[in-house]
Amino acid sequence: MEVFAMSDEDAEPVEPVDTAQTADSLPGDRDIELVMAIVRPSKLSDVKTALADVGAASLTVTQVSGRGSQAAKKGQWRGEEYVVDLHQKVKIECVVADVPSEDVVEAIREAAHTGEKGDGKIFVLPVAEAVQVRTGESGPDAV
Repeated sequence: MEVFAMSDEDAEPVEPVDTAQTADSLPGDRDIELVMAIVRPSKLSDVKTALADVGAASLTVTQVSGRGSQAAKKGQWRGEEYVVDLHQKVKIECVVADVPSEDVVEAIREAAHTGEKGDGKIFVLPVAEAVQVRTGESGPDAV
């Protein structure tokens, strides 16, 4: 449905207004989101490639350890038994504004998937503000 805005001077139709747009989806009013994934270190290269393919090549990677549903492993060293219940993982953080976070999540999920316990988790969080240190730009333009 098209709705026409009326000018004050001549009361003639001017530009059509798209009623499908809401205040939350106006051009230039983009959401900033943080997509955080915890995955196997062996899948990092695949995830980096997948993120570049969807246009979200900027990321931060941190070596982490943790536990979830993946079983603890028992080992023995110098005759002593020990339990490894914190597994080595990588945390990938990707802040997006121009790329839909759903595309980023799906790219990570497909690239990190092995079908085994311990494949990881993906979280999406809203970002209240972003500021680029070099230029001082803020909001989605800083991303």
